[in-house]
Amino acid sequence: MHTFADPLERAIQVAPNKIAIRSGPRSFTYRELHARCGRFPAMLSARAVERGDRVAVLAKNGPEYLEAYVGIPAAGRVIVPLNTRHAEPELAYALKDSGTKLLITDREPGGLRGAVSDVLQLGEAYEQALAAVETPVSHLGEGVTEDSLAGLFYTGGTTGASKGVMLTHRNLIANTISWGMTVPQTPDDNYLVMAPLFHAAGSNGVLATMWTAGTFVPLPAFDPATALDLIEEHQVTQTLAVPAMLAAVTELQLTQPRNVESLKVIAHGGSPIATEVLRRAHRAFPTAQLVELYGATETSPLSVALPGEEKLLDSDKLRATGLPIVGCQLRIVDPQGHEVPRNTVGEVLVKGNNVMRGYWNKPEQTAAVLSEAGYRSGDLGYMDEEGYIYLVDRAKDMIVSGGENVYCTEVEEALYKHEAVLEAAVFGVPDDKWGEAVWATVVLREEHGGTEASSLIEFCRERIAGYKVPKGIDFRTEPLPKSGPGKVLKRQLRAPYWEGRERAVN
Repeated sequence: MHTFADPLERAIQVAPNKIAIRSGPRSFTYRELHARCGRFPAMLSARAVERGDRVAVLAKNGPEYLEAYVGIPAAGRVIVPLNTRHAEPELAYALKDSGTKLLITDREPGGLRGAVSDVLQLGEAYEQALAAVETPVSHLGEGVTEDSLAGLFYTGGTTGASKGVMLTHRNLIANTISWGMTVPQTPDDNYLVMAPLFHAAGSNGVLATMWTAGTFVPLPAFDPATALDLIEEHQVTQTLAVPAMLAAVTELQLTQPRNVESLKVIAHGGSPIATEVLRRAHRAFPTAQLVELYGATETSPLSVALPGEEKLLDSDKLRATGLPIVGCQLRIVDPQGHEVPRNTVGEVLVKGNNVMRGYWNKPEQTAAVLSEAGYRSGDLGYMDEEGYIYLVDRAKDMIVSGGENVYCTEVEEALYKHEAVLEAAVFGVPDDKWGEAVWATVVLREEHGGTEASSLIEFCRERIAGYKVPKGIDFRTEPLPKSGPGKVLKRQLRAPYWEGRERAVN
């Protein structure tokens, strides 16, 4: 049995004086980090936050977030990481829905004060609250079991009200062990915390790095130049990014290179990635192994991994998302839940100790996706004869044009092969003849600003079937709209075309 306490307990046992976190001029050893986390039980009790109560965190990545991420669950409370890009009504909903008692934040809470019993702001007030505890507990995790709820991670709310995903200690520890078996970590690793910690993917390497007594280098807010500077300054060896982040640091590294020879692993996940982005990433970071990850908040978040993508750039296997991670079972099923033959498209079903307990206070939504068979992901894909998983689209994003299924990812892959395309998103728009028509929104590279839609359409026509070719292309000069974790918000691009129509704009 393992809980959030175990990684830090091992780190202080084997490397108490090792630097755990480097953040600007500040650094913390594992001994110091353990002592600070050991103050959480008494600090929270002093603020009337008892075992099982929820504590929300609304902050940028940093040392305090890392210690809260471990300290709150290890103290028997439940962490509720909040998306820093959400609007106040969305944040207030999550606070009220979860019944959060205490909000820990690095900003003025404004109207959120009315949604919780107590607010603790990072900085002087936070440090005073910790210092008021004279004797930290010597061993973390007392009374906490692997079945205890560790966190409530709120989804983006693209299909209605946001849902709180209940992840237990067992769920997140299972994910940590699977990650460690996919990409081994060592005490010599310096891990750049680049993806936001409020997202399950952002915390992916946190417990694994801590368990092996590695060093964290948190990036407060994503900026490609700062990320590259930190990699060079701190000899970063591993990091995780969403594709939009990877594309941004790649573009900058190719034009304004830093010394990034220390990088051994760049993992990416959260949304599909184009082959051309991977090719450029390998050019920019030739020493790094590229690792694709697939999963969902509901799976803590890993389900599938494809290590060594840089070796597959000219192989059909690069189209795969990878193989199921150790400890996780995947099946491809039809709408009735029956497994379909290999190389047949169906819905991805996930089963394992990493699968969530359910949605907080939402039994109907839980029952719709969770059963003894596993978690129905809503993703469409197929499994080949060797067990590799190939994703073709989200069920809700698939375009049905003239009775033919068009998978957006396939069209996006074709667009990304054009040298002028920096970003591309494909979606369906209403069409009186075909029901839906394929449409795209594209951001061009600066040096190719004069590229016309007609040339991109012809480029696609040479590579994919006619019914998959975009009927039209919109150009943007600003980046595509994205969620906090970095996923492209297709609903925003699609919504104007469907105003007053029946199709959902999720």
